[in-house]
Amino acid sequence: MADVRILGAVSLPSIPWQDRPADDRASAPLWRYSGNPVLGRNPTPSIARIFNSAVAPWKDGFIAVLRGEQIDGIPHIYLGRSRDGISWTVESERIPFLDAAGHPFMPRYAYDPRLVKVEDSYYIIWCTDFFGAAIGMAVTEDFKIFTRLENPFIPFNRNAVLFPRRINGTYRMLSRPSDSGHTPFGDIFVSESPDMTFWGKHRHVMSRGNNWWESVKIGAGAAPIETTEGWLMFYHGVSSTCNGFVYSLGGAILDIAEPSRVLYRCSNYLLTPEAPYETTGFVPNVVFPCASLQDPDTGRIAIYYGAADTHVGLAFTRVNEVVDYIKLHSAVAPDDASPRHDF
Repeated sequence: MADVRILGAVSLPSIPWQDRPADDRASAPLWRYSGNPVLGRNPTPSIARIFNSAVAPWKDGFIAVLRGEQIDGIPHIYLGRSRDGISWTVESERIPFLDAAGHPFMPRYAYDPRLVKVEDSYYIIWCTDFFGAAIGMAVTEDFKIFTRLENPFIPFNRNAVLFPRRINGTYRMLSRPSDSGHTPFGDIFVSESPDMTFWGKHRHVMSRGNNWWESVKIGAGAAPIETTEGWLMFYHGVSSTCNGFVYSLGGAILDIAEPSRVLYRCSNYLLTPEAPYETTGFVPNVVFPCASLQDPDTGRIAIYYGAADTHVGLAFTRVNEVVDYIKLHSAVAPDDASPRHDF
């Protein structure tokens, strides 16, 4: 097994963790938390379901930005707090977004948030309405004041997530251009910015795959993890069946200095809907990664994912194991292997 190390992350000895069960026969190096789901239905009187949410270390515990599907059917973002990353307290009021002058500036709706610490600030990225599906952004330093930033892209776009540091002096963001419907297509792109306001130099990263589980569309999930082998990226891949779409979790490794270049891309899924809370729910057969935690001292990784648009699930892996598995089963398409902007 290769000696793969996690870079750029602080020690996290309190990372939620459970060893792989002895009777787990799955070939992929991810395993589910036995106490799943960790979040789900009716956490407050106004929220019907929580899923597709993101988590980060905060002070002596963890904080989450949560997709809260309200009982009126409109999604908004709520805060959750936890000491152990498993048992959560959900705030009853939506995150109170402000504009730059400090005035209330709430999105019409907001869903599928990501949460990424870059330097000393925490950025929340979500899908919103801006005359079509678009990307909304906000920044906070204390999880008390949340200031909205300019939308990085025009419609239509989803599944945006920041890299946790600048690359060659600029910020980078993954996204998936789409439409406003239940998009039947989609590739991952990366864009860069000098200031978190103006975004350009868009580059194609990965196409939807030839493998059955990602043949319809793909989208970035958790913030990429910096390792000695490259940026470890967990993403979702979608297949089409006679019973609708199926969302699975995949993995790839991107070049450290040029993340539009894919070094390795696993031809197998790492997690696919199999547990009852993944196959049965408001939207069945969905595993949708949105966040990960890492401990560089042990190589442990905890992955949070939406399950069946009803729950939040938790899975585990080790960086050595998952990188080895991705490399062993890698199949990189020609368009993925080099930076592309000449289509």
